[in-house]
Amino acid sequence: MEMAFDAQSELSDEALLVLYGNGDGAAARALVTRLGPIAYRVALRMLNDRAEAEDLAQEAMLRLWRIAPDWRSGEAKPSTWIYRVTTNLATDRLRRRRGLGLDEAPEVADGAASALDTMIETDRASALECALAQLPARQRQAVVLRHLEGLSNPEIAAAMEIGVEAVESLTARGKRALAALLAGRREELGYGHD
Repeated sequence: MEMAFDAQSELSDEALLVLYGNGDGAAARALVTRLGPIAYRVALRMLNDRAEAEDLAQEAMLRLWRIAPDWRSGEAKPSTWIYRVTTNLATDRLRRRRGLGLDEAPEVADGAASALDTMIETDRASALECALAQLPARQRQAVVLRHLEGLSNPEIAAAMEIGVEAVESLTARGKRALAALLAGRREELGYGHD
């Protein structure tokens, strides 16, 4: 028996996943609407490739569908699970990429607008993405989840399957490494004009 979409939007992710596991297609659509964009954002920030991020987000959602019938309530939140699976899939892809030459690496999407502010923001985002790509995978995961996705340290700890202290350490080291990588680029990135 399917529920109206509006009624399902009030349900928790976990309740929707249980409903989907019992065959409710509308619950699956509601979860895709909620969790799909999260998986895509995380994948895009880690991989810096839109097409690859779309593929990875779909793979993460497919994995969620496969485990839905066996979901055990109260063990983890579906959103935490999707963060963990997405970052793990992205890390695996990044490991496979290491053998690529510069010419084979995907190009960063160019912004369509030509206004100075948009160009500066694009340069800043590109510089951040390049700097993130130079971080060790675990530091990158912690920084992306904390500072770009806005997760709390306990949520990140659950997603990465580590302790909160380890998250704090990874995040602090990642921020220091990013600061060092971006040092000396303030004026180039338009911060001298603010």
